[in-house]
Amino acid sequence: MEMNKSMDEVFLVDTHAHLDFPELVHDLEGVFRRCAQAGVDRIVSIGIDPATSAKAVSLSQEHSFVFATVGLHPHGARQLGEADLEQMAALARNPKVVALGEIGLDYFRDRQPRSVQRRCFGQQLELAAKMQLPAVFHVRDAFDDFFREMSPWAPQLPPSVLHCFSGDWDVAKRALDLGLYLSIPGTVTYKNAAAQQEVARKAPLDRLLVETDAPFLTPVPFRGKPNEPALVRYTAHRIAELRGCSLEAVAQATTQNAYRVFGLARWETGEKA
Repeated sequence: MEMNKSMDEVFLVDTHAHLDFPELVHDLEGVFRRCAQAGVDRIVSIGIDPATSAKAVSLSQEHSFVFATVGLHPHGARQLGEADLEQMAALARNPKVVALGEIGLDYFRDRQPRSVQRRCFGQQLELAAKMQLPAVFHVRDAFDDFFREMSPWAPQLPPSVLHCFSGDWDVAKRALDLGLYLSIPGTVTYKNAAAQQEVARKAPLDRLLVETDAPFLTPVPFRGKPNEPALVRYTAHRIAELRGCSLEAVAQATTQNAYRVFGLARWETGEKA
């Protein structure tokens, strides 16, 4: 579908959404229509296991403005055999796959043993380096182990992304020093998000991305409803407020960053969400 340009010509990329989740997939036509109205013209649909990774790739084939990642989330971490890794690699060879992820460590939920999470994470880091794909990282309450596991791979990886960044400014500086991009979700609009707001204010604008993590983490003033890519505009607007700059400046920078990290420029066809 073609996009009707928003009135103020602000265009954004939602760098992290789960389009295959039931809150969104049953009304994708509406989701995309609202994206067009909000000036969101590119969406990265995220894989978290074999089934959702395959679905993300499928959606990217059906819609020129949708791109995909493939990976195994730490909630489903397990030792990956050669067949598992080859299946993941086969999906990742699709031209519309722009990253490996979301991968990482989650010590908040702790749904898998931490040693298993670390092993699974390491296997996927190795695959990302081998395939020269950026990684999309999920990290909760595990930054020390994340940096310990990831740092040796940093020189071998393309610039990668800390999705839904939840650390403080000290953690942000460590991530920036490793060349990572920080992806800011809708929680930056919450009153109690002081640490995240500090990061959004202080981090270099050329290292920030915006995301929804839809259908989760709905920004103010829509909390209590499922999140969707169109609402990433509210996240960008809050970042602009925090930085004392225009929405246009945040939109331009974060969109350029998304194009750089995910290599979206080669897919410019004129068709929008």
